[in-house]
Amino acid sequence: MEITRSGETPSGAGPSEYFTGHVRIDPIVRPPEPARVQVARVTFEPGARTAWHTHPYGQTLIVTEGCGWVRRGGGPKETIHPGDIVWIDPGERHWHGATATTSMTHIAIQERKDGLPADWMEQVTDADYAGD
Repeated sequence: MEITRSGETPSGAGPSEYFTGHVRIDPIVRPPEPARVQVARVTFEPGARTAWHTHPYGQTLIVTEGCGWVRRGGGPKETIHPGDIVWIDPGERHWHGATATTSMTHIAIQERKDGLPADWMEQVTDADYAGD
């Protein structure tokens, strides 16, 4: 058993190769192998978002604060609010982040395959982000 006390795990900035804008990642759970689950609280400032990406085993997002957007490849941009739960299918190309004017925080739950929770792709362009 391991207990992580509140405040023991430092926040980190979302790396610029995977995120646009100001993003803070607060790890919640990342147990050692053979466990695969990974959980983090992710806060996006207005205009911030992920790059396009997929997850080998899918991903669950639980929106806890603010207002955000999520979009799957070829689909419409969807608005998400506190209490909304988003399931993203394994291998589904998508992005998520804050709206242009409001920050958004979600809990992200995914599993690692070969140590990696996501396959990252190109950045979301400003036109894709602003579009419907």
